[in-house]
Amino acid sequence: MRTWPKTIAFSILLLLASVVLGPLSSATAQSQKKPVDRIAAIVGDDIILASEVNQLVRQQVQRQQMTYSEDLWMQALQDLIDQKLLAEKARRDTTLTISNEQVSRGLDRRIEQMASQAGGEDQLEKMYGQSILEIKETFRSDFRSQMLAQQLRQRRMKKIDITPSEVKQWFEEIPTDSLPDLPKTVRLSHIVQYPDPTEEAKASARQLINTVRDSIVNGGASFEAMARQFSDHSTASSGGSLGTVNLDQLVPEFAAVASRTPPGEISQSFYNESQEGYHIVRVNSQSGNTADLNHILIQVSSDASTADRVKSFLGTVRDSILDHGQPFELMARRHSEEDRTAENGGRVTDPQSGTRDLVLDALDPSWRRTIRELEEGEISSPTKVTLLNGDEAYHIVRLERRTPAHQANLDMDYDRIRQLALQDKRNQKMREWINGLRDEVYVDVRVTKDDASELRSMR
Repeated sequence: MRTWPKTIAFSILLLLASVVLGPLSSATAQSQKKPVDRIAAIVGDDIILASEVNQLVRQQVQRQQMTYSEDLWMQALQDLIDQKLLAEKARRDTTLTISNEQVSRGLDRRIEQMASQAGGEDQLEKMYGQSILEIKETFRSDFRSQMLAQQLRQRRMKKIDITPSEVKQWFEEIPTDSLPDLPKTVRLSHIVQYPDPTEEAKASARQLINTVRDSIVNGGASFEAMARQFSDHSTASSGGSLGTVNLDQLVPEFAAVASRTPPGEISQSFYNESQEGYHIVRVNSQSGNTADLNHILIQVSSDASTADRVKSFLGTVRDSILDHGQPFELMARRHSEEDRTAENGGRVTDPQSGTRDLVLDALDPSWRRTIRELEEGEISSPTKVTLLNGDEAYHIVRLERRTPAHQANLDMDYDRIRQLALQDKRNQKMREWINGLRDEVYVDVRVTKDDASELRSMR
């Protein structure tokens, strides 16, 4: 029987545990930077240094706003031992394969993340005393092992399922007074169309952005002041600052312009299809694939005639569903211009959590107005909307389900509870399996809880 703490946090019913690659670590890199360190544990032929444990503890304290304790330090050590055990087991499993190309792509992404956190590739190279290429080679073997270990873990996790009776038992072990009150939610599907701007509207926006650029380049106007006055982007209030960004995370046309604009200069104007507007970009500094940027966006306004055409088209789609029996899902795949929801038959999900249950009060007012009078199964008339990613468009919405505020229960929240119960079961089974690996792989823990306070000071 599971022993629950006296108070169970709200998140126990809302958050799904995720499996991610552990932090990159390298005894070689660490020893080059810090010649004095202490071995915390040996797993097979690998060692775990106290500085590696400290790094993981610092990440947990910062990300989860936890308070440092010796127990936390020892748990972090056990997590690293588990990673090494999985990696060793994965190396022995000849059915697992990771190509060199997969390792290179994954490692490139990880190094980019590290460089972004360090303040650029130059700063990362200074931290390790190595070039980016040398850092990649230092980490390559460890990274391959981590990817193999993740593949092994995912394979075993997928084999573990859960029965309805186990879900019921899992839920009933939670004290009733610890069950959270859940807010009002809705499940929605929609079909989206973007109004196409006219050539006249494009020309007007292009003229304005070029005038703004000329005022900055030739008239001495401040880029930040012009951004605050004219930019249609959410960064206008901060003078158009995007901060330090990874160019790979920008839309291709934006990244292309930013990458070829010399630091300190302002780009020519260019059109960004995804934001339906014209940009200029100032590159403040650039290091490798990261850059510090400011920008100004002038969006192209859609006139009444284009909006009317889009609404008319959506009205025809709605009639096809209601009067001619066309499936909503099919029409969404054919006609919706929001790719993410179109491929799922129009189903709307929260972009952060992936859940279909959208908190009603968190939706933009344009959504709430559209569905206010809808009954379950009804489809709205075409309306203007601010999409979950911030884009402006028009859509028709089908209300799938409306759930009132309530205390979490199996009848209304079974799918969510099942996922949590399944994740909990998988974690327990994986814990038992990993513990069993200690009979196959040599493990020597060389520190105790009493050492944790002293070891905490190691960097």
